[in-house]
Amino acid sequence: MDNQVATAIEKAGVVGAGGGGFPTHVKARADVDVLLANGAECEPLIRSDTELLVSRPDRVVRGLELLAESVGASRVVLAVKRKNRRAGEAIERVLPADSAIELKLLENVYPAGDEFLLVFDVTGRVVPEGGIPLDVGVVVNNVTTLAQIADAVEGRPVTSRMVTVQGEVAAAATLTVPIGTPIGEIIDRAGGVTVDDAAVIVGGPMMGTIASSHAVPLTKTVGGLIVLPPDHTMVTARTESRAQMLRIARAACCQCLACTELCPRALLGHDLKPHRTVRAVQYDTLPEDHEHVTSAFLCCECGMCELFACPLGIRPRRILADLKAELTRRGVVNPHRRADLKPDDVREYRQIPSARLVQRLGLSEYDGPAPLDERRLEPARVFLRTTQHIGAAARPVVAEGDRVLEGDVVGEIPDGKLGARVHASIAGTIESITAEEIVIAA
Repeated sequence: MDNQVATAIEKAGVVGAGGGGFPTHVKARADVDVLLANGAECEPLIRSDTELLVSRPDRVVRGLELLAESVGASRVVLAVKRKNRRAGEAIERVLPADSAIELKLLENVYPAGDEFLLVFDVTGRVVPEGGIPLDVGVVVNNVTTLAQIADAVEGRPVTSRMVTVQGEVAAAATLTVPIGTPIGEIIDRAGGVTVDDAAVIVGGPMMGTIASSHAVPLTKTVGGLIVLPPDHTMVTARTESRAQMLRIARAACCQCLACTELCPRALLGHDLKPHRTVRAVQYDTLPEDHEHVTSAFLCCECGMCELFACPLGIRPRRILADLKAELTRRGVVNPHRRADLKPDDVREYRQIPSARLVQRLGLSEYDGPAPLDERRLEPARVFLRTTQHIGAAARPVVAEGDRVLEGDVVGEIPDGKLGARVHASIAGTIESITAEEIVIAA
């Protein structure tokens, strides 16, 4: 049964739908004692996981049961935030009376749902520096991924997903959308933008990225689109030039420690001190083996340091992300591997209520319902990225002019590589193929 589940997941192209994009068939072949279902919906404003739990709780539970059997977990926990009563009640209605699945209610704080924090909150185990939950005998999967596992075992590959559209749109909604649909068409289904020159954050307001255009296609890992005015702080924080970002850091940082004191990784005991890294980049030379430079590898890029903690407009998260990318480019390997970690005694008192975070971000006016619209969006054309996951790009296995049906394989995992399949999300004709994208016209 184990191999059958993992093989079905691999054939269906299931990846971490919560944003990570790790190929799920690899996790399904692990051997652990704890399996966690992540329904916390970490990012503010996004409602896609909640709407899935309310509308398809049976699929989430079935996927969780299948994966639990595959990995041999003796403890199975489904975590949702206490505030999401609809989701919790929906799960309770479909759980059998004799079910071994535990329902864990989390507090409404940010970044509840980060897998390192979830592992600690549920099990008391701390994932080591540079590690993954598997290192402490745990597998974590997003609830959307679990529903896709249930579908995969029944022969249905990943061709669509739920996406929340919030912000400056006429009617905020959660929609079921074929993978590869241009985000502009998704926004139009939510009534279209209500301000001029709107910017779109792909993902959540804390960790998402600014879309280069409305032609950017939806991928398997995107659960939300946030439409904002061009001068909103969530937009300007992302569009500030690197030169300006460093200039502000060098001129303004007073080493107040606020970024470090609220860093979720530091509070778990990881040797990450953003304030020291900000100070390190103030020098002309940057030794790539300095502990406060290489500690950038430990950053989860949650944005807490720059979007909430820092009172001076410094961007520690962007500085750390840039350092991580540059160190990787130079071939530097993460040297931080401590496993004997002790969480900070004040950790529970430094968790930030999500409502307070939303207010600080200037997003309160957008923090409303995004009800599920059951109508499936039918795009005229989809743009399927060959890299919607961690690992090697999918290898196209179709040719221009081929006719395909929804669910047909169009991209295969390269032999011997970590990767995921890509399937046609609509029926149509292969219009064009590049190493980065396969276009299907209906």
